[in-house]
Amino acid sequence: MSLARKLLAGAIGLVASSTTLAQPVDLPTEGAARRAQQDIERFQRQLDEFRAASRIRINQEIPIGTRVFYDYGLFTSFNYLSLDDANLDNRGLRQVDLIGFARINLDGVHELFARGRGFYRDFNDGDAFDPEEGDGWDGHLDRLYYKFDLGRYVSGRTGEIGPSGASIKIGRDLVYWGTGLTLAQDLDAIVLDAFYEPLAVQLVAGRTPSDTVDIDSSRNNFDDHTIRCFYGALASMRVGTHRPYVFALIQRDANTDISAIVIQDGAQPIITRYDYNSYYLGIGSTGALTDRIAYGIEAVYEGGTTLSNSFDTASGAQIPQTEDDIEAYALNVQLDYLMGDRRNTRLSTEFIYASGDEDRISSTNTFAGNAPGTRDEGFNAFGLLNTGTAFSPSVSNLICIRAGASTFPFPDHKFLRRMQVGIELFGFFKADSEGGSDEPTLDRSYLGFEPDLYVNWQITSDISLALRYGVFFPGSAIQADEEHRQFFFAGLTFAF
Repeated sequence: MSLARKLLAGAIGLVASSTTLAQPVDLPTEGAARRAQQDIERFQRQLDEFRAASRIRINQEIPIGTRVFYDYGLFTSFNYLSLDDANLDNRGLRQVDLIGFARINLDGVHELFARGRGFYRDFNDGDAFDPEEGDGWDGHLDRLYYKFDLGRYVSGRTGEIGPSGASIKIGRDLVYWGTGLTLAQDLDAIVLDAFYEPLAVQLVAGRTPSDTVDIDSSRNNFDDHTIRCFYGALASMRVGTHRPYVFALIQRDANTDISAIVIQDGAQPIITRYDYNSYYLGIGSTGALTDRIAYGIEAVYEGGTTLSNSFDTASGAQIPQTEDDIEAYALNVQLDYLMGDRRNTRLSTEFIYASGDEDRISSTNTFAGNAPGTRDEGFNAFGLLNTGTAFSPSVSNLICIRAGASTFPFPDHKFLRRMQVGIELFGFFKADSEGGSDEPTLDRSYLGFEPDLYVNWQITSDISLALRYGVFFPGSAIQADEEHRQFFFAGLTFAF
């Protein structure tokens, strides 16, 4: 799997993330809103009771072939990517994606879903991210799971809707917890969901697909062969419009890589072993503060053990690695405000804090990582947060402040009414000014700032266009004479 495809997926995901909130509606008076909500809840109870009572008759009298729901489709997209990397080398890529999916659902109890992706890459000459993965066809199966809903099965047999339920899902799917700070990964896993209103619990046991890009880029084959196992539990409670939660997650490094890296011409290669085993204890909440303000907040403590850096930073000579304790922290706060105007204008802001370690050269890697015999205070997790496109730093030794706005500027124009435009502004700082980052930096805090512009346009029901442009202006922590970096992405998608 190429880094280019990962960048394309990240760009598309960032565009999609800007439209996650529901559309605003006119606000009724408090009394009218309460009565309307009561009517809705009463109607929903009646509908649930009818469905449950009719399931026995349906299961007994209607053939299985009639009760099965089929859904399938095909998407094709034409994408262009141009970006400046950390060395200020511009890279260009054209990629055609073919995505097919199919879903089979029986009585709402049994569900089988599969989605595969094939793509053709065409880099500009010499621009391939990996010389072994240049132009040509590639692909993978990114979703394949079976889900059994025990709650619906029981209600179909008994004709009663209970306050509890459970489901089990086996296979490959996205596991996304809370605000996405700690865990947002495709996993080959067993996922158990159970609830007894207003409480809910999710249990996860699985591992990353082998072609997952790892957080440690100093490992051999980090971009196409990763084995990390995850075991965890998340418990949440519904309290009005809020859903507070707590979780515990264990990550075990099953990679067996040993790398030999030459850091000076003619010198002996540095042998590095890898074994980053972490656990996370988190607390947070998501929901709505008012009819127009949505929020998410998550605080995490990271513990565990890691292997230290393998060379002396002064002499460059090989040194023994030690097993060191991890003690790190992170915080994520998100706010979205729906203005309620006819253009569906939305304002958003976000704050990210992830602790750093002062003796790390690289914030995420073992090679050039934590100094031997010291506590590792650098936060590293497996989430997915919006940190821009042109710079896009890892959520490690990072303070990121984001502010954004989006709107549908032409609500009355038939052809343009479903076109959304938006802007996001990012400010980047190191949490520990002496600690490392994704790339070489000075012992200063300010990394830089970045404006991003985007367009999401549903041209027709079957055709959509996504555009995104970002430019990063480096700060004093990066070489002062470095020029700005640009990122441009364009994707046209056809659905069949």
